[in-house]
Amino acid sequence: MLFPTLPFLLFFGLVGLAVVPLRHAPQARKLVLLAASYAFYAGWNWRFCFLLAGSSLWTYVAGLLLGRTQGQGRRYVAAAAIAGHLLLLGFFKYVDFFVGSVNQAAHALGLTHELPFIEVILPVGISFFTFHGISYVADVYRGEVAVCRRLTDMLLYISFFPQLVAGPIVRAKFFLPQLYAGRVAGISFAPAVMLILGGLFKKVVIANYIATNLVDPVFFDPESFPFIDLLAAMYGYAVQIYCDFSAYSDIAIGLAALLGYWFPPNFNQPYRADSLQDFWRRWHISLSSWLRDYLYKPLGGSRGGKLLTARNLAITMLLGGIWHGAALKFVVWGAVHGVALGVERFLLPRRPAGRGWTIIATVLTFHVVCLAWVVFRAEDLQAAITYFGAMAQFSAGSTQVTPFTLTLVGLGLSLHFVPADFVNRVASRVTAWPDWALGACGGLGIVGVTALGPDGVAPFIYFQF
Repeated sequence: MLFPTLPFLLFFGLVGLAVVPLRHAPQARKLVLLAASYAFYAGWNWRFCFLLAGSSLWTYVAGLLLGRTQGQGRRYVAAAAIAGHLLLLGFFKYVDFFVGSVNQAAHALGLTHELPFIEVILPVGISFFTFHGISYVADVYRGEVAVCRRLTDMLLYISFFPQLVAGPIVRAKFFLPQLYAGRVAGISFAPAVMLILGGLFKKVVIANYIATNLVDPVFFDPESFPFIDLLAAMYGYAVQIYCDFSAYSDIAIGLAALLGYWFPPNFNQPYRADSLQDFWRRWHISLSSWLRDYLYKPLGGSRGGKLLTARNLAITMLLGGIWHGAALKFVVWGAVHGVALGVERFLLPRRPAGRGWTIIATVLTFHVVCLAWVVFRAEDLQAAITYFGAMAQFSAGSTQVTPFTLTLVGLGLSLHFVPADFVNRVASRVTAWPDWALGACGGLGIVGVTALGPDGVAPFIYFQF
């Protein structure tokens, strides 16, 4: 089920009706949400529910063992638990990529024998629920999170449907204490509805329209389009992926809030960043902070001087690129960000102060990000090279970009200059409305967004990761 669809609306309505009477019965409420989460996941492929349950059980048992083990044994338990998660992720996500790489190497050496492809089906959301499990084990090992003693709490933490298939990656220290509480927190209905409606507008109207009418045609055959269209599509994809992914995060946060749970924000106007370091503090915050805490810092972080810091940044972003998919283009995308972050470490202390230089740095950062997005979006690395080659020709011709498409691209960028507390400020003015009025406005908003958007609902971009 996709969020912006009638089946999901009916599904969430039924879940809401089921849990509202159970506000003061936390165990029954959690069981209902657990059943709903597995039903939601079964809508993609019911067979992978066993994989989800197995991953959750592995995480739960690892936590119990860490709580009972002392000394050096705790390190072995944590290492084994994390290795199990990585092996699971590696098998489903990278085994065929590994086989293809081995076969290519064999051909280069003149060998004719090939390893057979397994053609593994990638379970939706496996990267996200695997990272949930790894972060829980690491935090328990470090003593930052108490051991989860109740299996239903762990099962719900890993499978909670608003964030199950595309994040955000909610740390155990944020979510488990809310599950342990005897009652759910008060529901902030107005901000939640505004987040959901805003997310629907970004996804259904801005992201889908830009993808259909600009990005997809140009990236499919870049050599057939003039320079102005190639440039517009590059900017268009930057807006599309932001509106698409931040929309999913906003909807997930809003849905969780309607169910009485709080998630931290996942985006903070990333294209306002005046450095790549600042960009990664604002973009997909749950992933960038995960990479920082569980990869960058264990590698040594910023300790040991600028050269070692640059190395650690490069390794972290390279692995972050590989996390996105088993393809050379993701390796290159991660390497670009890693190298650029390392270079920044040497240049930032020398950057002149002043608003003018900040604007220049912001524009430069945005264009580095956009150029890297071309590699990320292209079908493969060769297609990205073809795209850049077509841009380098500066060919003229009649543009296919419409004023409405450019308006949506501009609107997507202008969202980065809306006051950060805009949602809360507007919500505070309507929070006194009765629930039926807020519900009616929410329903009208959904109808309006559906009417404005193109036909059909494309899956969220991050479902493939």
